[in-house]
Amino acid sequence: MGRRGSQDGLQIVRIEETTMTTRADAIERAKKVKFVILDIHGVLTDLTLYYTDDGKKSEIYSLHDRLGCAALKEAGIEAAFLTSKITRIDQYIGSIYKIDRLYGTSAKISQLDEIEKELGLTDEEFCYVGDEIIDTGIMKRVGFAVAPADATAEAKAVADYITKTPGGRGVVRELAEFILKAQGKWDAVVEKLSKTGY
Repeated sequence: MGRRGSQDGLQIVRIEETTMTTRADAIERAKKVKFVILDIHGVLTDLTLYYTDDGKKSEIYSLHDRLGCAALKEAGIEAAFLTSKITRIDQYIGSIYKIDRLYGTSAKISQLDEIEKELGLTDEEFCYVGDEIIDTGIMKRVGFAVAPADATAEAKAVADYITKTPGGRGVVRELAEFILKAQGKWDAVVEKLSKTGY
C-alpha cells in the first residue's frame, strides 16, 4: 500500500490505487498475525475530548471494539494497548475489553523489542494499528500495519491495510474480522461468541 511513498498529491493517488490492488498481500500478512498492538487515541477513540465545567475529561469508545478484542482473544491472538501514557481511563477500558497488557511509553519500537523478546515472536507475527506520525516507525517494523480510515496521510502511506472505519467507530472490530477470515478462524469464533457472548 505504498508503504514508503512520498506525500505529494500524485503519490497519494498512487497509494489509493495500490490499496485496491494489494488486498491479497494484506491477507497474506494477516495470516501470520499472532499479536495485535493497538494505539489508543485515534484508533479506539476519534480524538475528540469532552470537558465538564469542573475540568474533568472524557472520551468516547466503541463497544464494537470490545467485540473485536474478544474475537481476537477467542482465536488465540493476544491484544495490547500501547500509548505514550496509560491513564485511569485507559486502564478501565482495558478491563472492559479484557486487555491484560497496557504499555505506556513513547518509545514504541523499544517496547516492541521487549515484547518480542518476552514472547519469542518475530516482527512478521505482529500487527500494529496506528493513526499518526509517531506510529509510523513501528508500523514499518511489524508484519501487518493497519491505519484507520481517518488516519494521517503519513500513517496511511506505511499501512498494509486501511480500515473503512474511522477511529473510535469500530476499527478493531473490522480488523479482527479481516485477520480471522484470513486465518480461516472467523466462522468458528462467530459460532462460539453467538453462544457464549463475551
